[in-house]
Amino acid sequence: MTPAINPTLPTLPQLRKATGIAIVAAAAILIAFVLPAEYGIDVTGIGKALEIKKLGADSAQAPSSPVAATAAVTAAAANAPEATLIKSRTPFNESEMSLTLQPNEGGEIKALMQQGEHFVYAWSAEGGKVTVDMHGERPNAGKEFTRYWKEKQQAGDQGSFVAPFDGIHGWFWRNHSDKPVTIKVKVSGFFEKLYVPH
Repeated sequence: MTPAINPTLPTLPQLRKATGIAIVAAAAILIAFVLPAEYGIDVTGIGKALEIKKLGADSAQAPSSPVAATAAVTAAAANAPEATLIKSRTPFNESEMSLTLQPNEGGEIKALMQQGEHFVYAWSAEGGKVTVDMHGERPNAGKEFTRYWKEKQQAGDQGSFVAPFDGIHGWFWRNHSDKPVTIKVKVSGFFEKLYVPH
């Protein structure tokens, strides 16, 4: 018995035709849009008319891979060695602190810093996850602050931070669980002091 042919499936000639149309459309998009935008090659003049070619000029300067990006940074550092060295009048400092938060309690640990000073940090929450808000406050700013980021359900984080202005910069954590959570913070770098604000 001959199996029934499904009328909804395309025939071989229909597939060839659809493939040909797709290839022609892809080639047209490549020539008219991708080449001007990515490589600055405008064969048809459409890139200039639509001002797409400007994107190509910008992207031509951008590294195309992590290796190229590393090479670009290395070359820039060789040409401008002062950009790779950040000096600080504040002595190098290392500090560790811990803070235990009861259920639904919040608390802060802050670093007193001058603009441009920086540190490397790592913090962890033992006993549960917390909401964390990293922010900074200028001197005499009252209740105004600058938020850098905020996340929920975090067990820890690590990274580096550069102070965008003079003031105090650090973290606020809130324990939304029904058990105590202990926050442990390690900071190394250039800051005047690490402390718990009252």
